[in-house]
Amino acid sequence: MYEKRLRKSRNRKIFGVCGGIAEYFDIDPVIVRLIWAIAICCFGTGLLLYIVAAIVMDD
Repeated sequence: MYEKRLRKSRNRKIFGVCGGIAEYFDIDPVIVRLIWAIAICCFGTGLLLYIVAAIVMDD
């Protein structure tokens, strides 16, 4: 049985966080990157969450 795990993507742009989230939910990484960019620009907390995710997520 295959167990889904949230981990960084091997296809990295910066830390692989968006790619890993996209692989986990089986969607296009560009969509996740756009959502993350909007969160950073509009809400300001996206950058802090990205750094925390980069530290916490497995390689």
